[in-house]
Amino acid sequence: MSQGTILAVDDEPDILVALEDLFEDTFRVLTTAKPAEALEILAGNPDIAVILSDQRMPGMTGDAMLAEARRFHDAQAILLTGYADMSAVVAALNQGGITGYATKPWDANLLRNTVRQAFERHQLARELATERALLRGLLDNAQDAISFKDSAGRFIRLNAYKAESLGSDVSDCMGRTEDDVLGQDGIIQAADAAAITTGAPSDSLVSEGAVGAERWRHVTRVPIRDAAGGITHLATIERDVTAQKSLEARLRQSDKMQALGTLAGGIAHDFNNLLMAILGSLELVAPKVADQPRVQRLVGNAMQAAQRGASLTKRLLSFSRSRDLRPRAVDVNSLIEGMNDLLAGSLGGLVTIQTTLAPEAPAACVDPDQLELAILNLCINARDAMPEGGQIAIGTRNLPVADDPDLDPGDYMMVEIADSGSGIAPEILARVCEPFFTTKAVGQGTGLGLAMVFGLAQQSHGRLRIESELGAGTRVQITLPRVEAAGPAEVLAPGPTTPAVRGARILVVDDDPEVRHVTASFLSSFGYTEREASDGSTAVSLMEQDAFDLVVADLAMPGMTGVELAEIVRTRWSDVPVLIVTGHAEAIPIPPDLPVLRKPFESAELAAEVSRLLDRAA
Repeated sequence: MSQGTILAVDDEPDILVALEDLFEDTFRVLTTAKPAEALEILAGNPDIAVILSDQRMPGMTGDAMLAEARRFHDAQAILLTGYADMSAVVAALNQGGITGYATKPWDANLLRNTVRQAFERHQLARELATERALLRGLLDNAQDAISFKDSAGRFIRLNAYKAESLGSDVSDCMGRTEDDVLGQDGIIQAADAAAITTGAPSDSLVSEGAVGAERWRHVTRVPIRDAAGGITHLATIERDVTAQKSLEARLRQSDKMQALGTLAGGIAHDFNNLLMAILGSLELVAPKVADQPRVQRLVGNAMQAAQRGASLTKRLLSFSRSRDLRPRAVDVNSLIEGMNDLLAGSLGGLVTIQTTLAPEAPAACVDPDQLELAILNLCINARDAMPEGGQIAIGTRNLPVADDPDLDPGDYMMVEIADSGSGIAPEILARVCEPFFTTKAVGQGTGLGLAMVFGLAQQSHGRLRIESELGAGTRVQITLPRVEAAGPAEVLAPGPTTPAVRGARILVVDDDPEVRHVTASFLSSFGYTEREASDGSTAVSLMEQDAFDLVVADLAMPGMTGVELAEIVRTRWSDVPVLIVTGHAEAIPIPPDLPVLRKPFESAELAAEVSRLLDRAA
């Protein structure tokens, strides 16, 4: 037996000595001859496990003293009496003041056993009280919904959080099954019964609510066994993991969009090379069939189709964040107001536009041309969602951001386009920004409009958010970093014209033979002398053998990139300018001082850039 403390109370000193001698080998024994002093000792010693008290004492009887002690102390009480006053013993037992009694003179072994049993009961009561306090603290303070059920699935204990999740209170849930509280048809009870049958802890993930707006709970069921090994109860622990699931979904979506963006950029690069060859060849052949109107018309049709393909690749590059934007401070309110005629002509008469532009809205840092295209695309989508007509609302407002997983803290402005159309189903809403995904009929949409808007928002360090409900319309929000003031509107330069040509030798470097041939043919038609090289190493060898006034090099080439070739040329032939042509600028970083021409380009664009570089070199 572990060392414990007992208190002996008797007005006869000899009795106290006898009790101390009897128990001092097993317990720490405190003694007093005064009941009032005994209460003071108890108040100062919460670890006292057993009280041995005489019944008849001056000033206060033993049963009265023990009843008073019971109010503030949990010690087990044993009453000693030498007069066989059974009425006092019975009264003390009925009042809960004592747990046993012994007569004087006592039997030493019997009294030892009585005290030992009382001490063990006290220890057990203390352990149970500790366990109860721990359980109560766990239930009351846990952020999880916790419950205990009997083998039939009825609640025997649960915390307030669990009851609240059931839309009830603790007292109303007690003795009822979870399905009874929720008014369900036994689904949860069946899961509880399955956990009891298996006898092993189990985990499950449960979702509630509409698709796309679910609440997720992680539920752990733990069967509880009795001393004989039989399962008598079931503990359930439930945690709301909606935020975690949402974060996982955003991460998966981000990974998917990144992968699609990389794929889209690669496709755009290959398409730009193909389109460069097609458009260049058509432009070169057009003058040769000027006297054949029918052929000329076919060439024109082919050029228009190829140009539509070039427009698609630009959108792909916007989605993949591969297209170089020209962000600057833009007065978005003025940009939207300036689109009135464009929107009116593009959307038709069945749709009306309502603008609510915050007067205090600051400028945003964005490429104005791409933002205008994004707003137009979104308005066209809104119109298509309202085939019988309706209203499109365009608005702007400030948006300070402090704690957002998708945006850095700071000040933003939001452009919002809302319609009252048919809405988007949740399973479709999750895919609308994927390139080439469209719900429109064949020939009515490319599936790149929202992909382009998504790419613009991401590349501008902002965010695209789409909220929609079937039958209740769609709301699209473009969040962009704000700046304090908008710069002056850019004045568009006139389109390129073919400049006067001086004599010059130009080296064309491209690993794609068709594109290389078209570029060289353009230069030859301008009157320049051109030579071709299929890679950077061949180009360096040709420059070692002959003199050139300009190098036109593709960016992405095997073995040596156009940027690496430009570095060699600048080091060894510093007076020879290099023009980089590319259909996929994101693949390789390009120094800002290196001139770039994007594929597919027209002959006039090439002529203007070549002439500019030759003039500067001269």
